[in-house]
Amino acid sequence: MKVCIVIVTYNGMAWLAKCLASIPKEYSVVVIDNNSTDNTVPYIEQHFSQIKLFKESKNLGFGQANNKGISYALKQGADYVYLLNQDAYLEANTIEKLIEMHQQDHTFGVLSPFHYTDGFKSLDANFLMYLERYGVHQQIIMDANEDTLKNVYEITFVNAAGWLLTKEVLEKVGGFDPIFFHYGEDRNYCQRVLYHQLKIGIVLGSAMIHDRENRKVKPVQKYSKKYYEEFTRYAKIDWGDINLADFESKFDRKLTYWKSLQRKAFLQFNFIKYKDFKRKLRLLKILYPQLQQSRLQNKITYQSYL
Repeated sequence: MKVCIVIVTYNGMAWLAKCLASIPKEYSVVVIDNNSTDNTVPYIEQHFSQIKLFKESKNLGFGQANNKGISYALKQGADYVYLLNQDAYLEANTIEKLIEMHQQDHTFGVLSPFHYTDGFKSLDANFLMYLERYGVHQQIIMDANEDTLKNVYEITFVNAAGWLLTKEVLEKVGGFDPIFFHYGEDRNYCQRVLYHQLKIGIVLGSAMIHDRENRKVKPVQKYSKKYYEEFTRYAKIDWGDINLADFESKFDRKLTYWKSLQRKAFLQFNFIKYKDFKRKLRLLKILYPQLQQSRLQNKITYQSYL
């Protein structure tokens, strides 16, 4: 049984030494560097020469860089591919526990460990948020009280900082959709996994650290370039969901509704909102053919994008 770990790097020197040192030696590792400007590439070449390193001349984005690594891993005969963030660290048995779970239940296509902060002080805040949002946190507490804890808990979404992907899910679902550059591709992938009747799970007893607790995120200024980039990304997530029925009619109704809001803003002399709705409507119209193509492609059972 061959396991390949795929890591996408971009200016990762703050975490890279600890990340790579945490990987058990029995696993092969593929790194795709997205044109880092720090010492990432020389560091890997000097200290981890056994790693297969792809040095990109431009930033491919998270999804497409992972696709390159996944494709390489499959060509090398990998039975499992583990996607690991550059700012995440494994325990000795993290992947072993995930594989044990899949061997017991092959209906899981994606399995994740529990994500902790550095030093295992607590669960990673975003990871905990997903547990709470999808009702898993409450279920675990109830099961713990009843002494009926399960080895794995199904969930609708878990972020891709540490995913075990099975060969079956890669052959059926494929890689990440290229309409996403960075962020959102993992949500889209989970939607596709569920559509193709495979499950997503988090495994009790399997743990890793996601070292991002001290990272500050700047708030997005309303009506800024970043604001409309986020609007587009969330539109892709929502409207690219192939589990959504009657896409065309629902999309048309949404456009009609937003046009009415645009007219209302104009009649109320609220020209800031008017311009906002106008820009969002234009972005959605541009996005529409991309969404149509994406939805058609992602319903096919094939190694899409790999």
